[in-house]
Amino acid sequence: MRSNIFFKCIIFLCFIGCIKPQPPIRPHIIPIPNEFTLQEGIFILDKDVLLHADAELQSVADFFNNYLKEKLGYSLKIHSKPTTKAILFKLDETIENEEGYELLVDTSQIIIKAKTAKGAFYAMQTFRQLVPPIIESDQVSIRNLDIKDAPRFTYRGMHLDVSRHLFSVDFIKKYIDMMAFLKMNTFHWHLTDDQGWRIEIKQYPELQKVAAFRDETLIGHYNDAPQKFDGKKYGGFYTQEQVKDIVKYASERQITVIPEIEMPGHSQAAIAAYPKLGCTGEPTKVATKWGVFEDIYCPKEETFTFLENVLDEVMPLFPGKYIHIGGDEAPKTRWKACEHCQALIKKEDLKDEHGLQSYFIARMEKYINTKGKSIIGWDEILEGGLAPNATVMSWRGTKSAVEAAKAGHNVIMTPTSHTYFDYYQTDNEDEPLAIGGYLPLEKVYGFNPIPNELTQEEAKYVLGAQGNLWTEYISTSEKAEYMVFPRMIAMAEINWSNPRKRDYQDFTYRLSHFHKWLDALDVNYANHLYEIEGNIGKENEQLVLGLETVIKDKTIRYTTDESSPNLDSEKYTKYLPIEGSTVFKAAVFDEKEKLGRDFTLVFNNHKAVGKVIAIDPKPHKAYAGSGKEGLINGVSGNDSRYGDKEWLGFWGRDVTIKIDLGKPTKITSISTRFYNASGQWIYAPKEIGFSFVNDEDGRTLNRISQISVDDSILIPFTLEIEEVTTQFIEIHIPTYGTIPDGLQGAGNKTWTFIDEIVVR
Repeated sequence: MRSNIFFKCIIFLCFIGCIKPQPPIRPHIIPIPNEFTLQEGIFILDKDVLLHADAELQSVADFFNNYLKEKLGYSLKIHSKPTTKAILFKLDETIENEEGYELLVDTSQIIIKAKTAKGAFYAMQTFRQLVPPIIESDQVSIRNLDIKDAPRFTYRGMHLDVSRHLFSVDFIKKYIDMMAFLKMNTFHWHLTDDQGWRIEIKQYPELQKVAAFRDETLIGHYNDAPQKFDGKKYGGFYTQEQVKDIVKYASERQITVIPEIEMPGHSQAAIAAYPKLGCTGEPTKVATKWGVFEDIYCPKEETFTFLENVLDEVMPLFPGKYIHIGGDEAPKTRWKACEHCQALIKKEDLKDEHGLQSYFIARMEKYINTKGKSIIGWDEILEGGLAPNATVMSWRGTKSAVEAAKAGHNVIMTPTSHTYFDYYQTDNEDEPLAIGGYLPLEKVYGFNPIPNELTQEEAKYVLGAQGNLWTEYISTSEKAEYMVFPRMIAMAEINWSNPRKRDYQDFTYRLSHFHKWLDALDVNYANHLYEIEGNIGKENEQLVLGLETVIKDKTIRYTTDESSPNLDSEKYTKYLPIEGSTVFKAAVFDEKEKLGRDFTLVFNNHKAVGKVIAIDPKPHKAYAGSGKEGLINGVSGNDSRYGDKEWLGFWGRDVTIKIDLGKPTKITSISTRFYNASGQWIYAPKEIGFSFVNDEDGRTLNRISQISVDDSILIPFTLEIEEVTTQFIEIHIPTYGTIPDGLQGAGNKTWTFIDEIVVR
């Protein structure tokens, strides 16, 4: 019996001795490093590897060792002067960038060099991507390589709104973990708004009892008519101890947390708790729907005392440099009717209510500066004059960023067109409900945070960019992850990597491998890599449809009979000719199965398709769609994504459209439709004008038609005319004007969004 046991032990030991290290993977690093060279050979990571760190980098080395223990089941032995196989963290003062690093892997050692702990930490994040997401052995092979890397921008941020919907401490830590993995360094925590106050302030207990809870929550979209509510009380807040825990957790991962305490607008929740903070003094309630509300802080001494006391509790919790004070979307209705506000305008010799807002912000900035901190505000803080030391977070486009940078103020780029991750990320109809808009991954990746209008010297004021997640329509952590990933990954590479190194095709290839990491980390992400884009154009005067997908090593198959494509469907190899109204369906396949979802394009032929069109002015660069030809390409825009390539957007400008039909043509109707969403500052026009020359008698015919606008998101319009023969059609579309008081974006210019112009 004993000899049998002995024999089994020998067999087992032989088996253990034959186990091979998990083979190396080819690195597909995100964000892409500045310098990256693969070398011959491998380094084997196992229990015999020693760890050494210079004193200044010891905290990162300890963090690294704890990570290895979680990943491999063991930590490395610390050695002061290892002479055998080792991982070394070395301080290197010659590295110029404070966050830069060098990572060298050869057969005998791994050397991480950095000037600071931050650089060493980012080297560790790169190292993580050199091993498989799931490790199935206690020995791992790592390819020999040399990497020299440093970030492009000093501010690499992600935002999370917890006022509209509250998220657990565990989820916020997971959010921070993913930011750290992607080498992001700033977490913008939006803590207060009209719909809820989310941070404990001990001096003002009503903020926890009243301001932190709303009676019910809007169901569906803000633009739905009629609006519906769930009738359920909702809310909560983070204790100061929880805040300290999150800030410490972030700091250990080289992330600074910036709190946002909104003022003077988006303050109805606080006013609900303490009505005297408002101009009327009348009771109000925490907002139960989304939008902008007229109850804002009144600029009186009682209000400033309240805000200073609040900040006195907030600022010690956040050791970073910045406090975000909001400053956006503050309707002036209450101030205009307030005797105190009007008297203060006269006393301080202010121009108007915008000047009063500047006074408000400047006063709060001065107080915050006395505490050794600086303010960040949304770009409305420019109105009425910018506070002296403020940093501007530019969200309404790039114009405010240019203005601030030229005036010598630091800028953080967060334009809605490229950084708002609460927008739809595909035009598929089965996407979860979102606020609106359309921001696909490729558009995020194509964002350049440096506006073209800035000189090289002025560009130095651009600190970086930030992705924003507003959560009106995001009530769960799973949906938050779906909306953020993979767009956060694209934002990380924008902020970190040299633009000359970035290529979208290469990025999507690396992202397809990074999906394995998201799976391993249990992140719920949107996978649109296998979706198809269709483009209508001309080839030898023939209308054609081109199909493409970002992953090039797969097959596209299509149908034209409205059926879903399968492995037996026609293979796409070149442009498809378009002969008339057709429904095209297509999908991406490998050898065995369909990948991703069906692409559908409904082509409706009409008399203007493919003709010559001119538009004045040009569409706004953020919403230029597929260009002017997109208005007469036979394809209508999505019913819920005004930012897709079929909708054209214009901001605050009248629009004139001229269509040349190429020859005298009989027409009987002209139709189009407009997007209408006040929550996004989009308003259908009140009227539309037409003119065309009747080629039969030479008369110019003019029509001005009123548009029937209701609460619908889509406003259709059709001009029925007696049959007329004409070659030229001119359409004049006046802008709605200025957003009225009391509505979201009050006082700002409106957007006009135009869909396909159909001529029959």
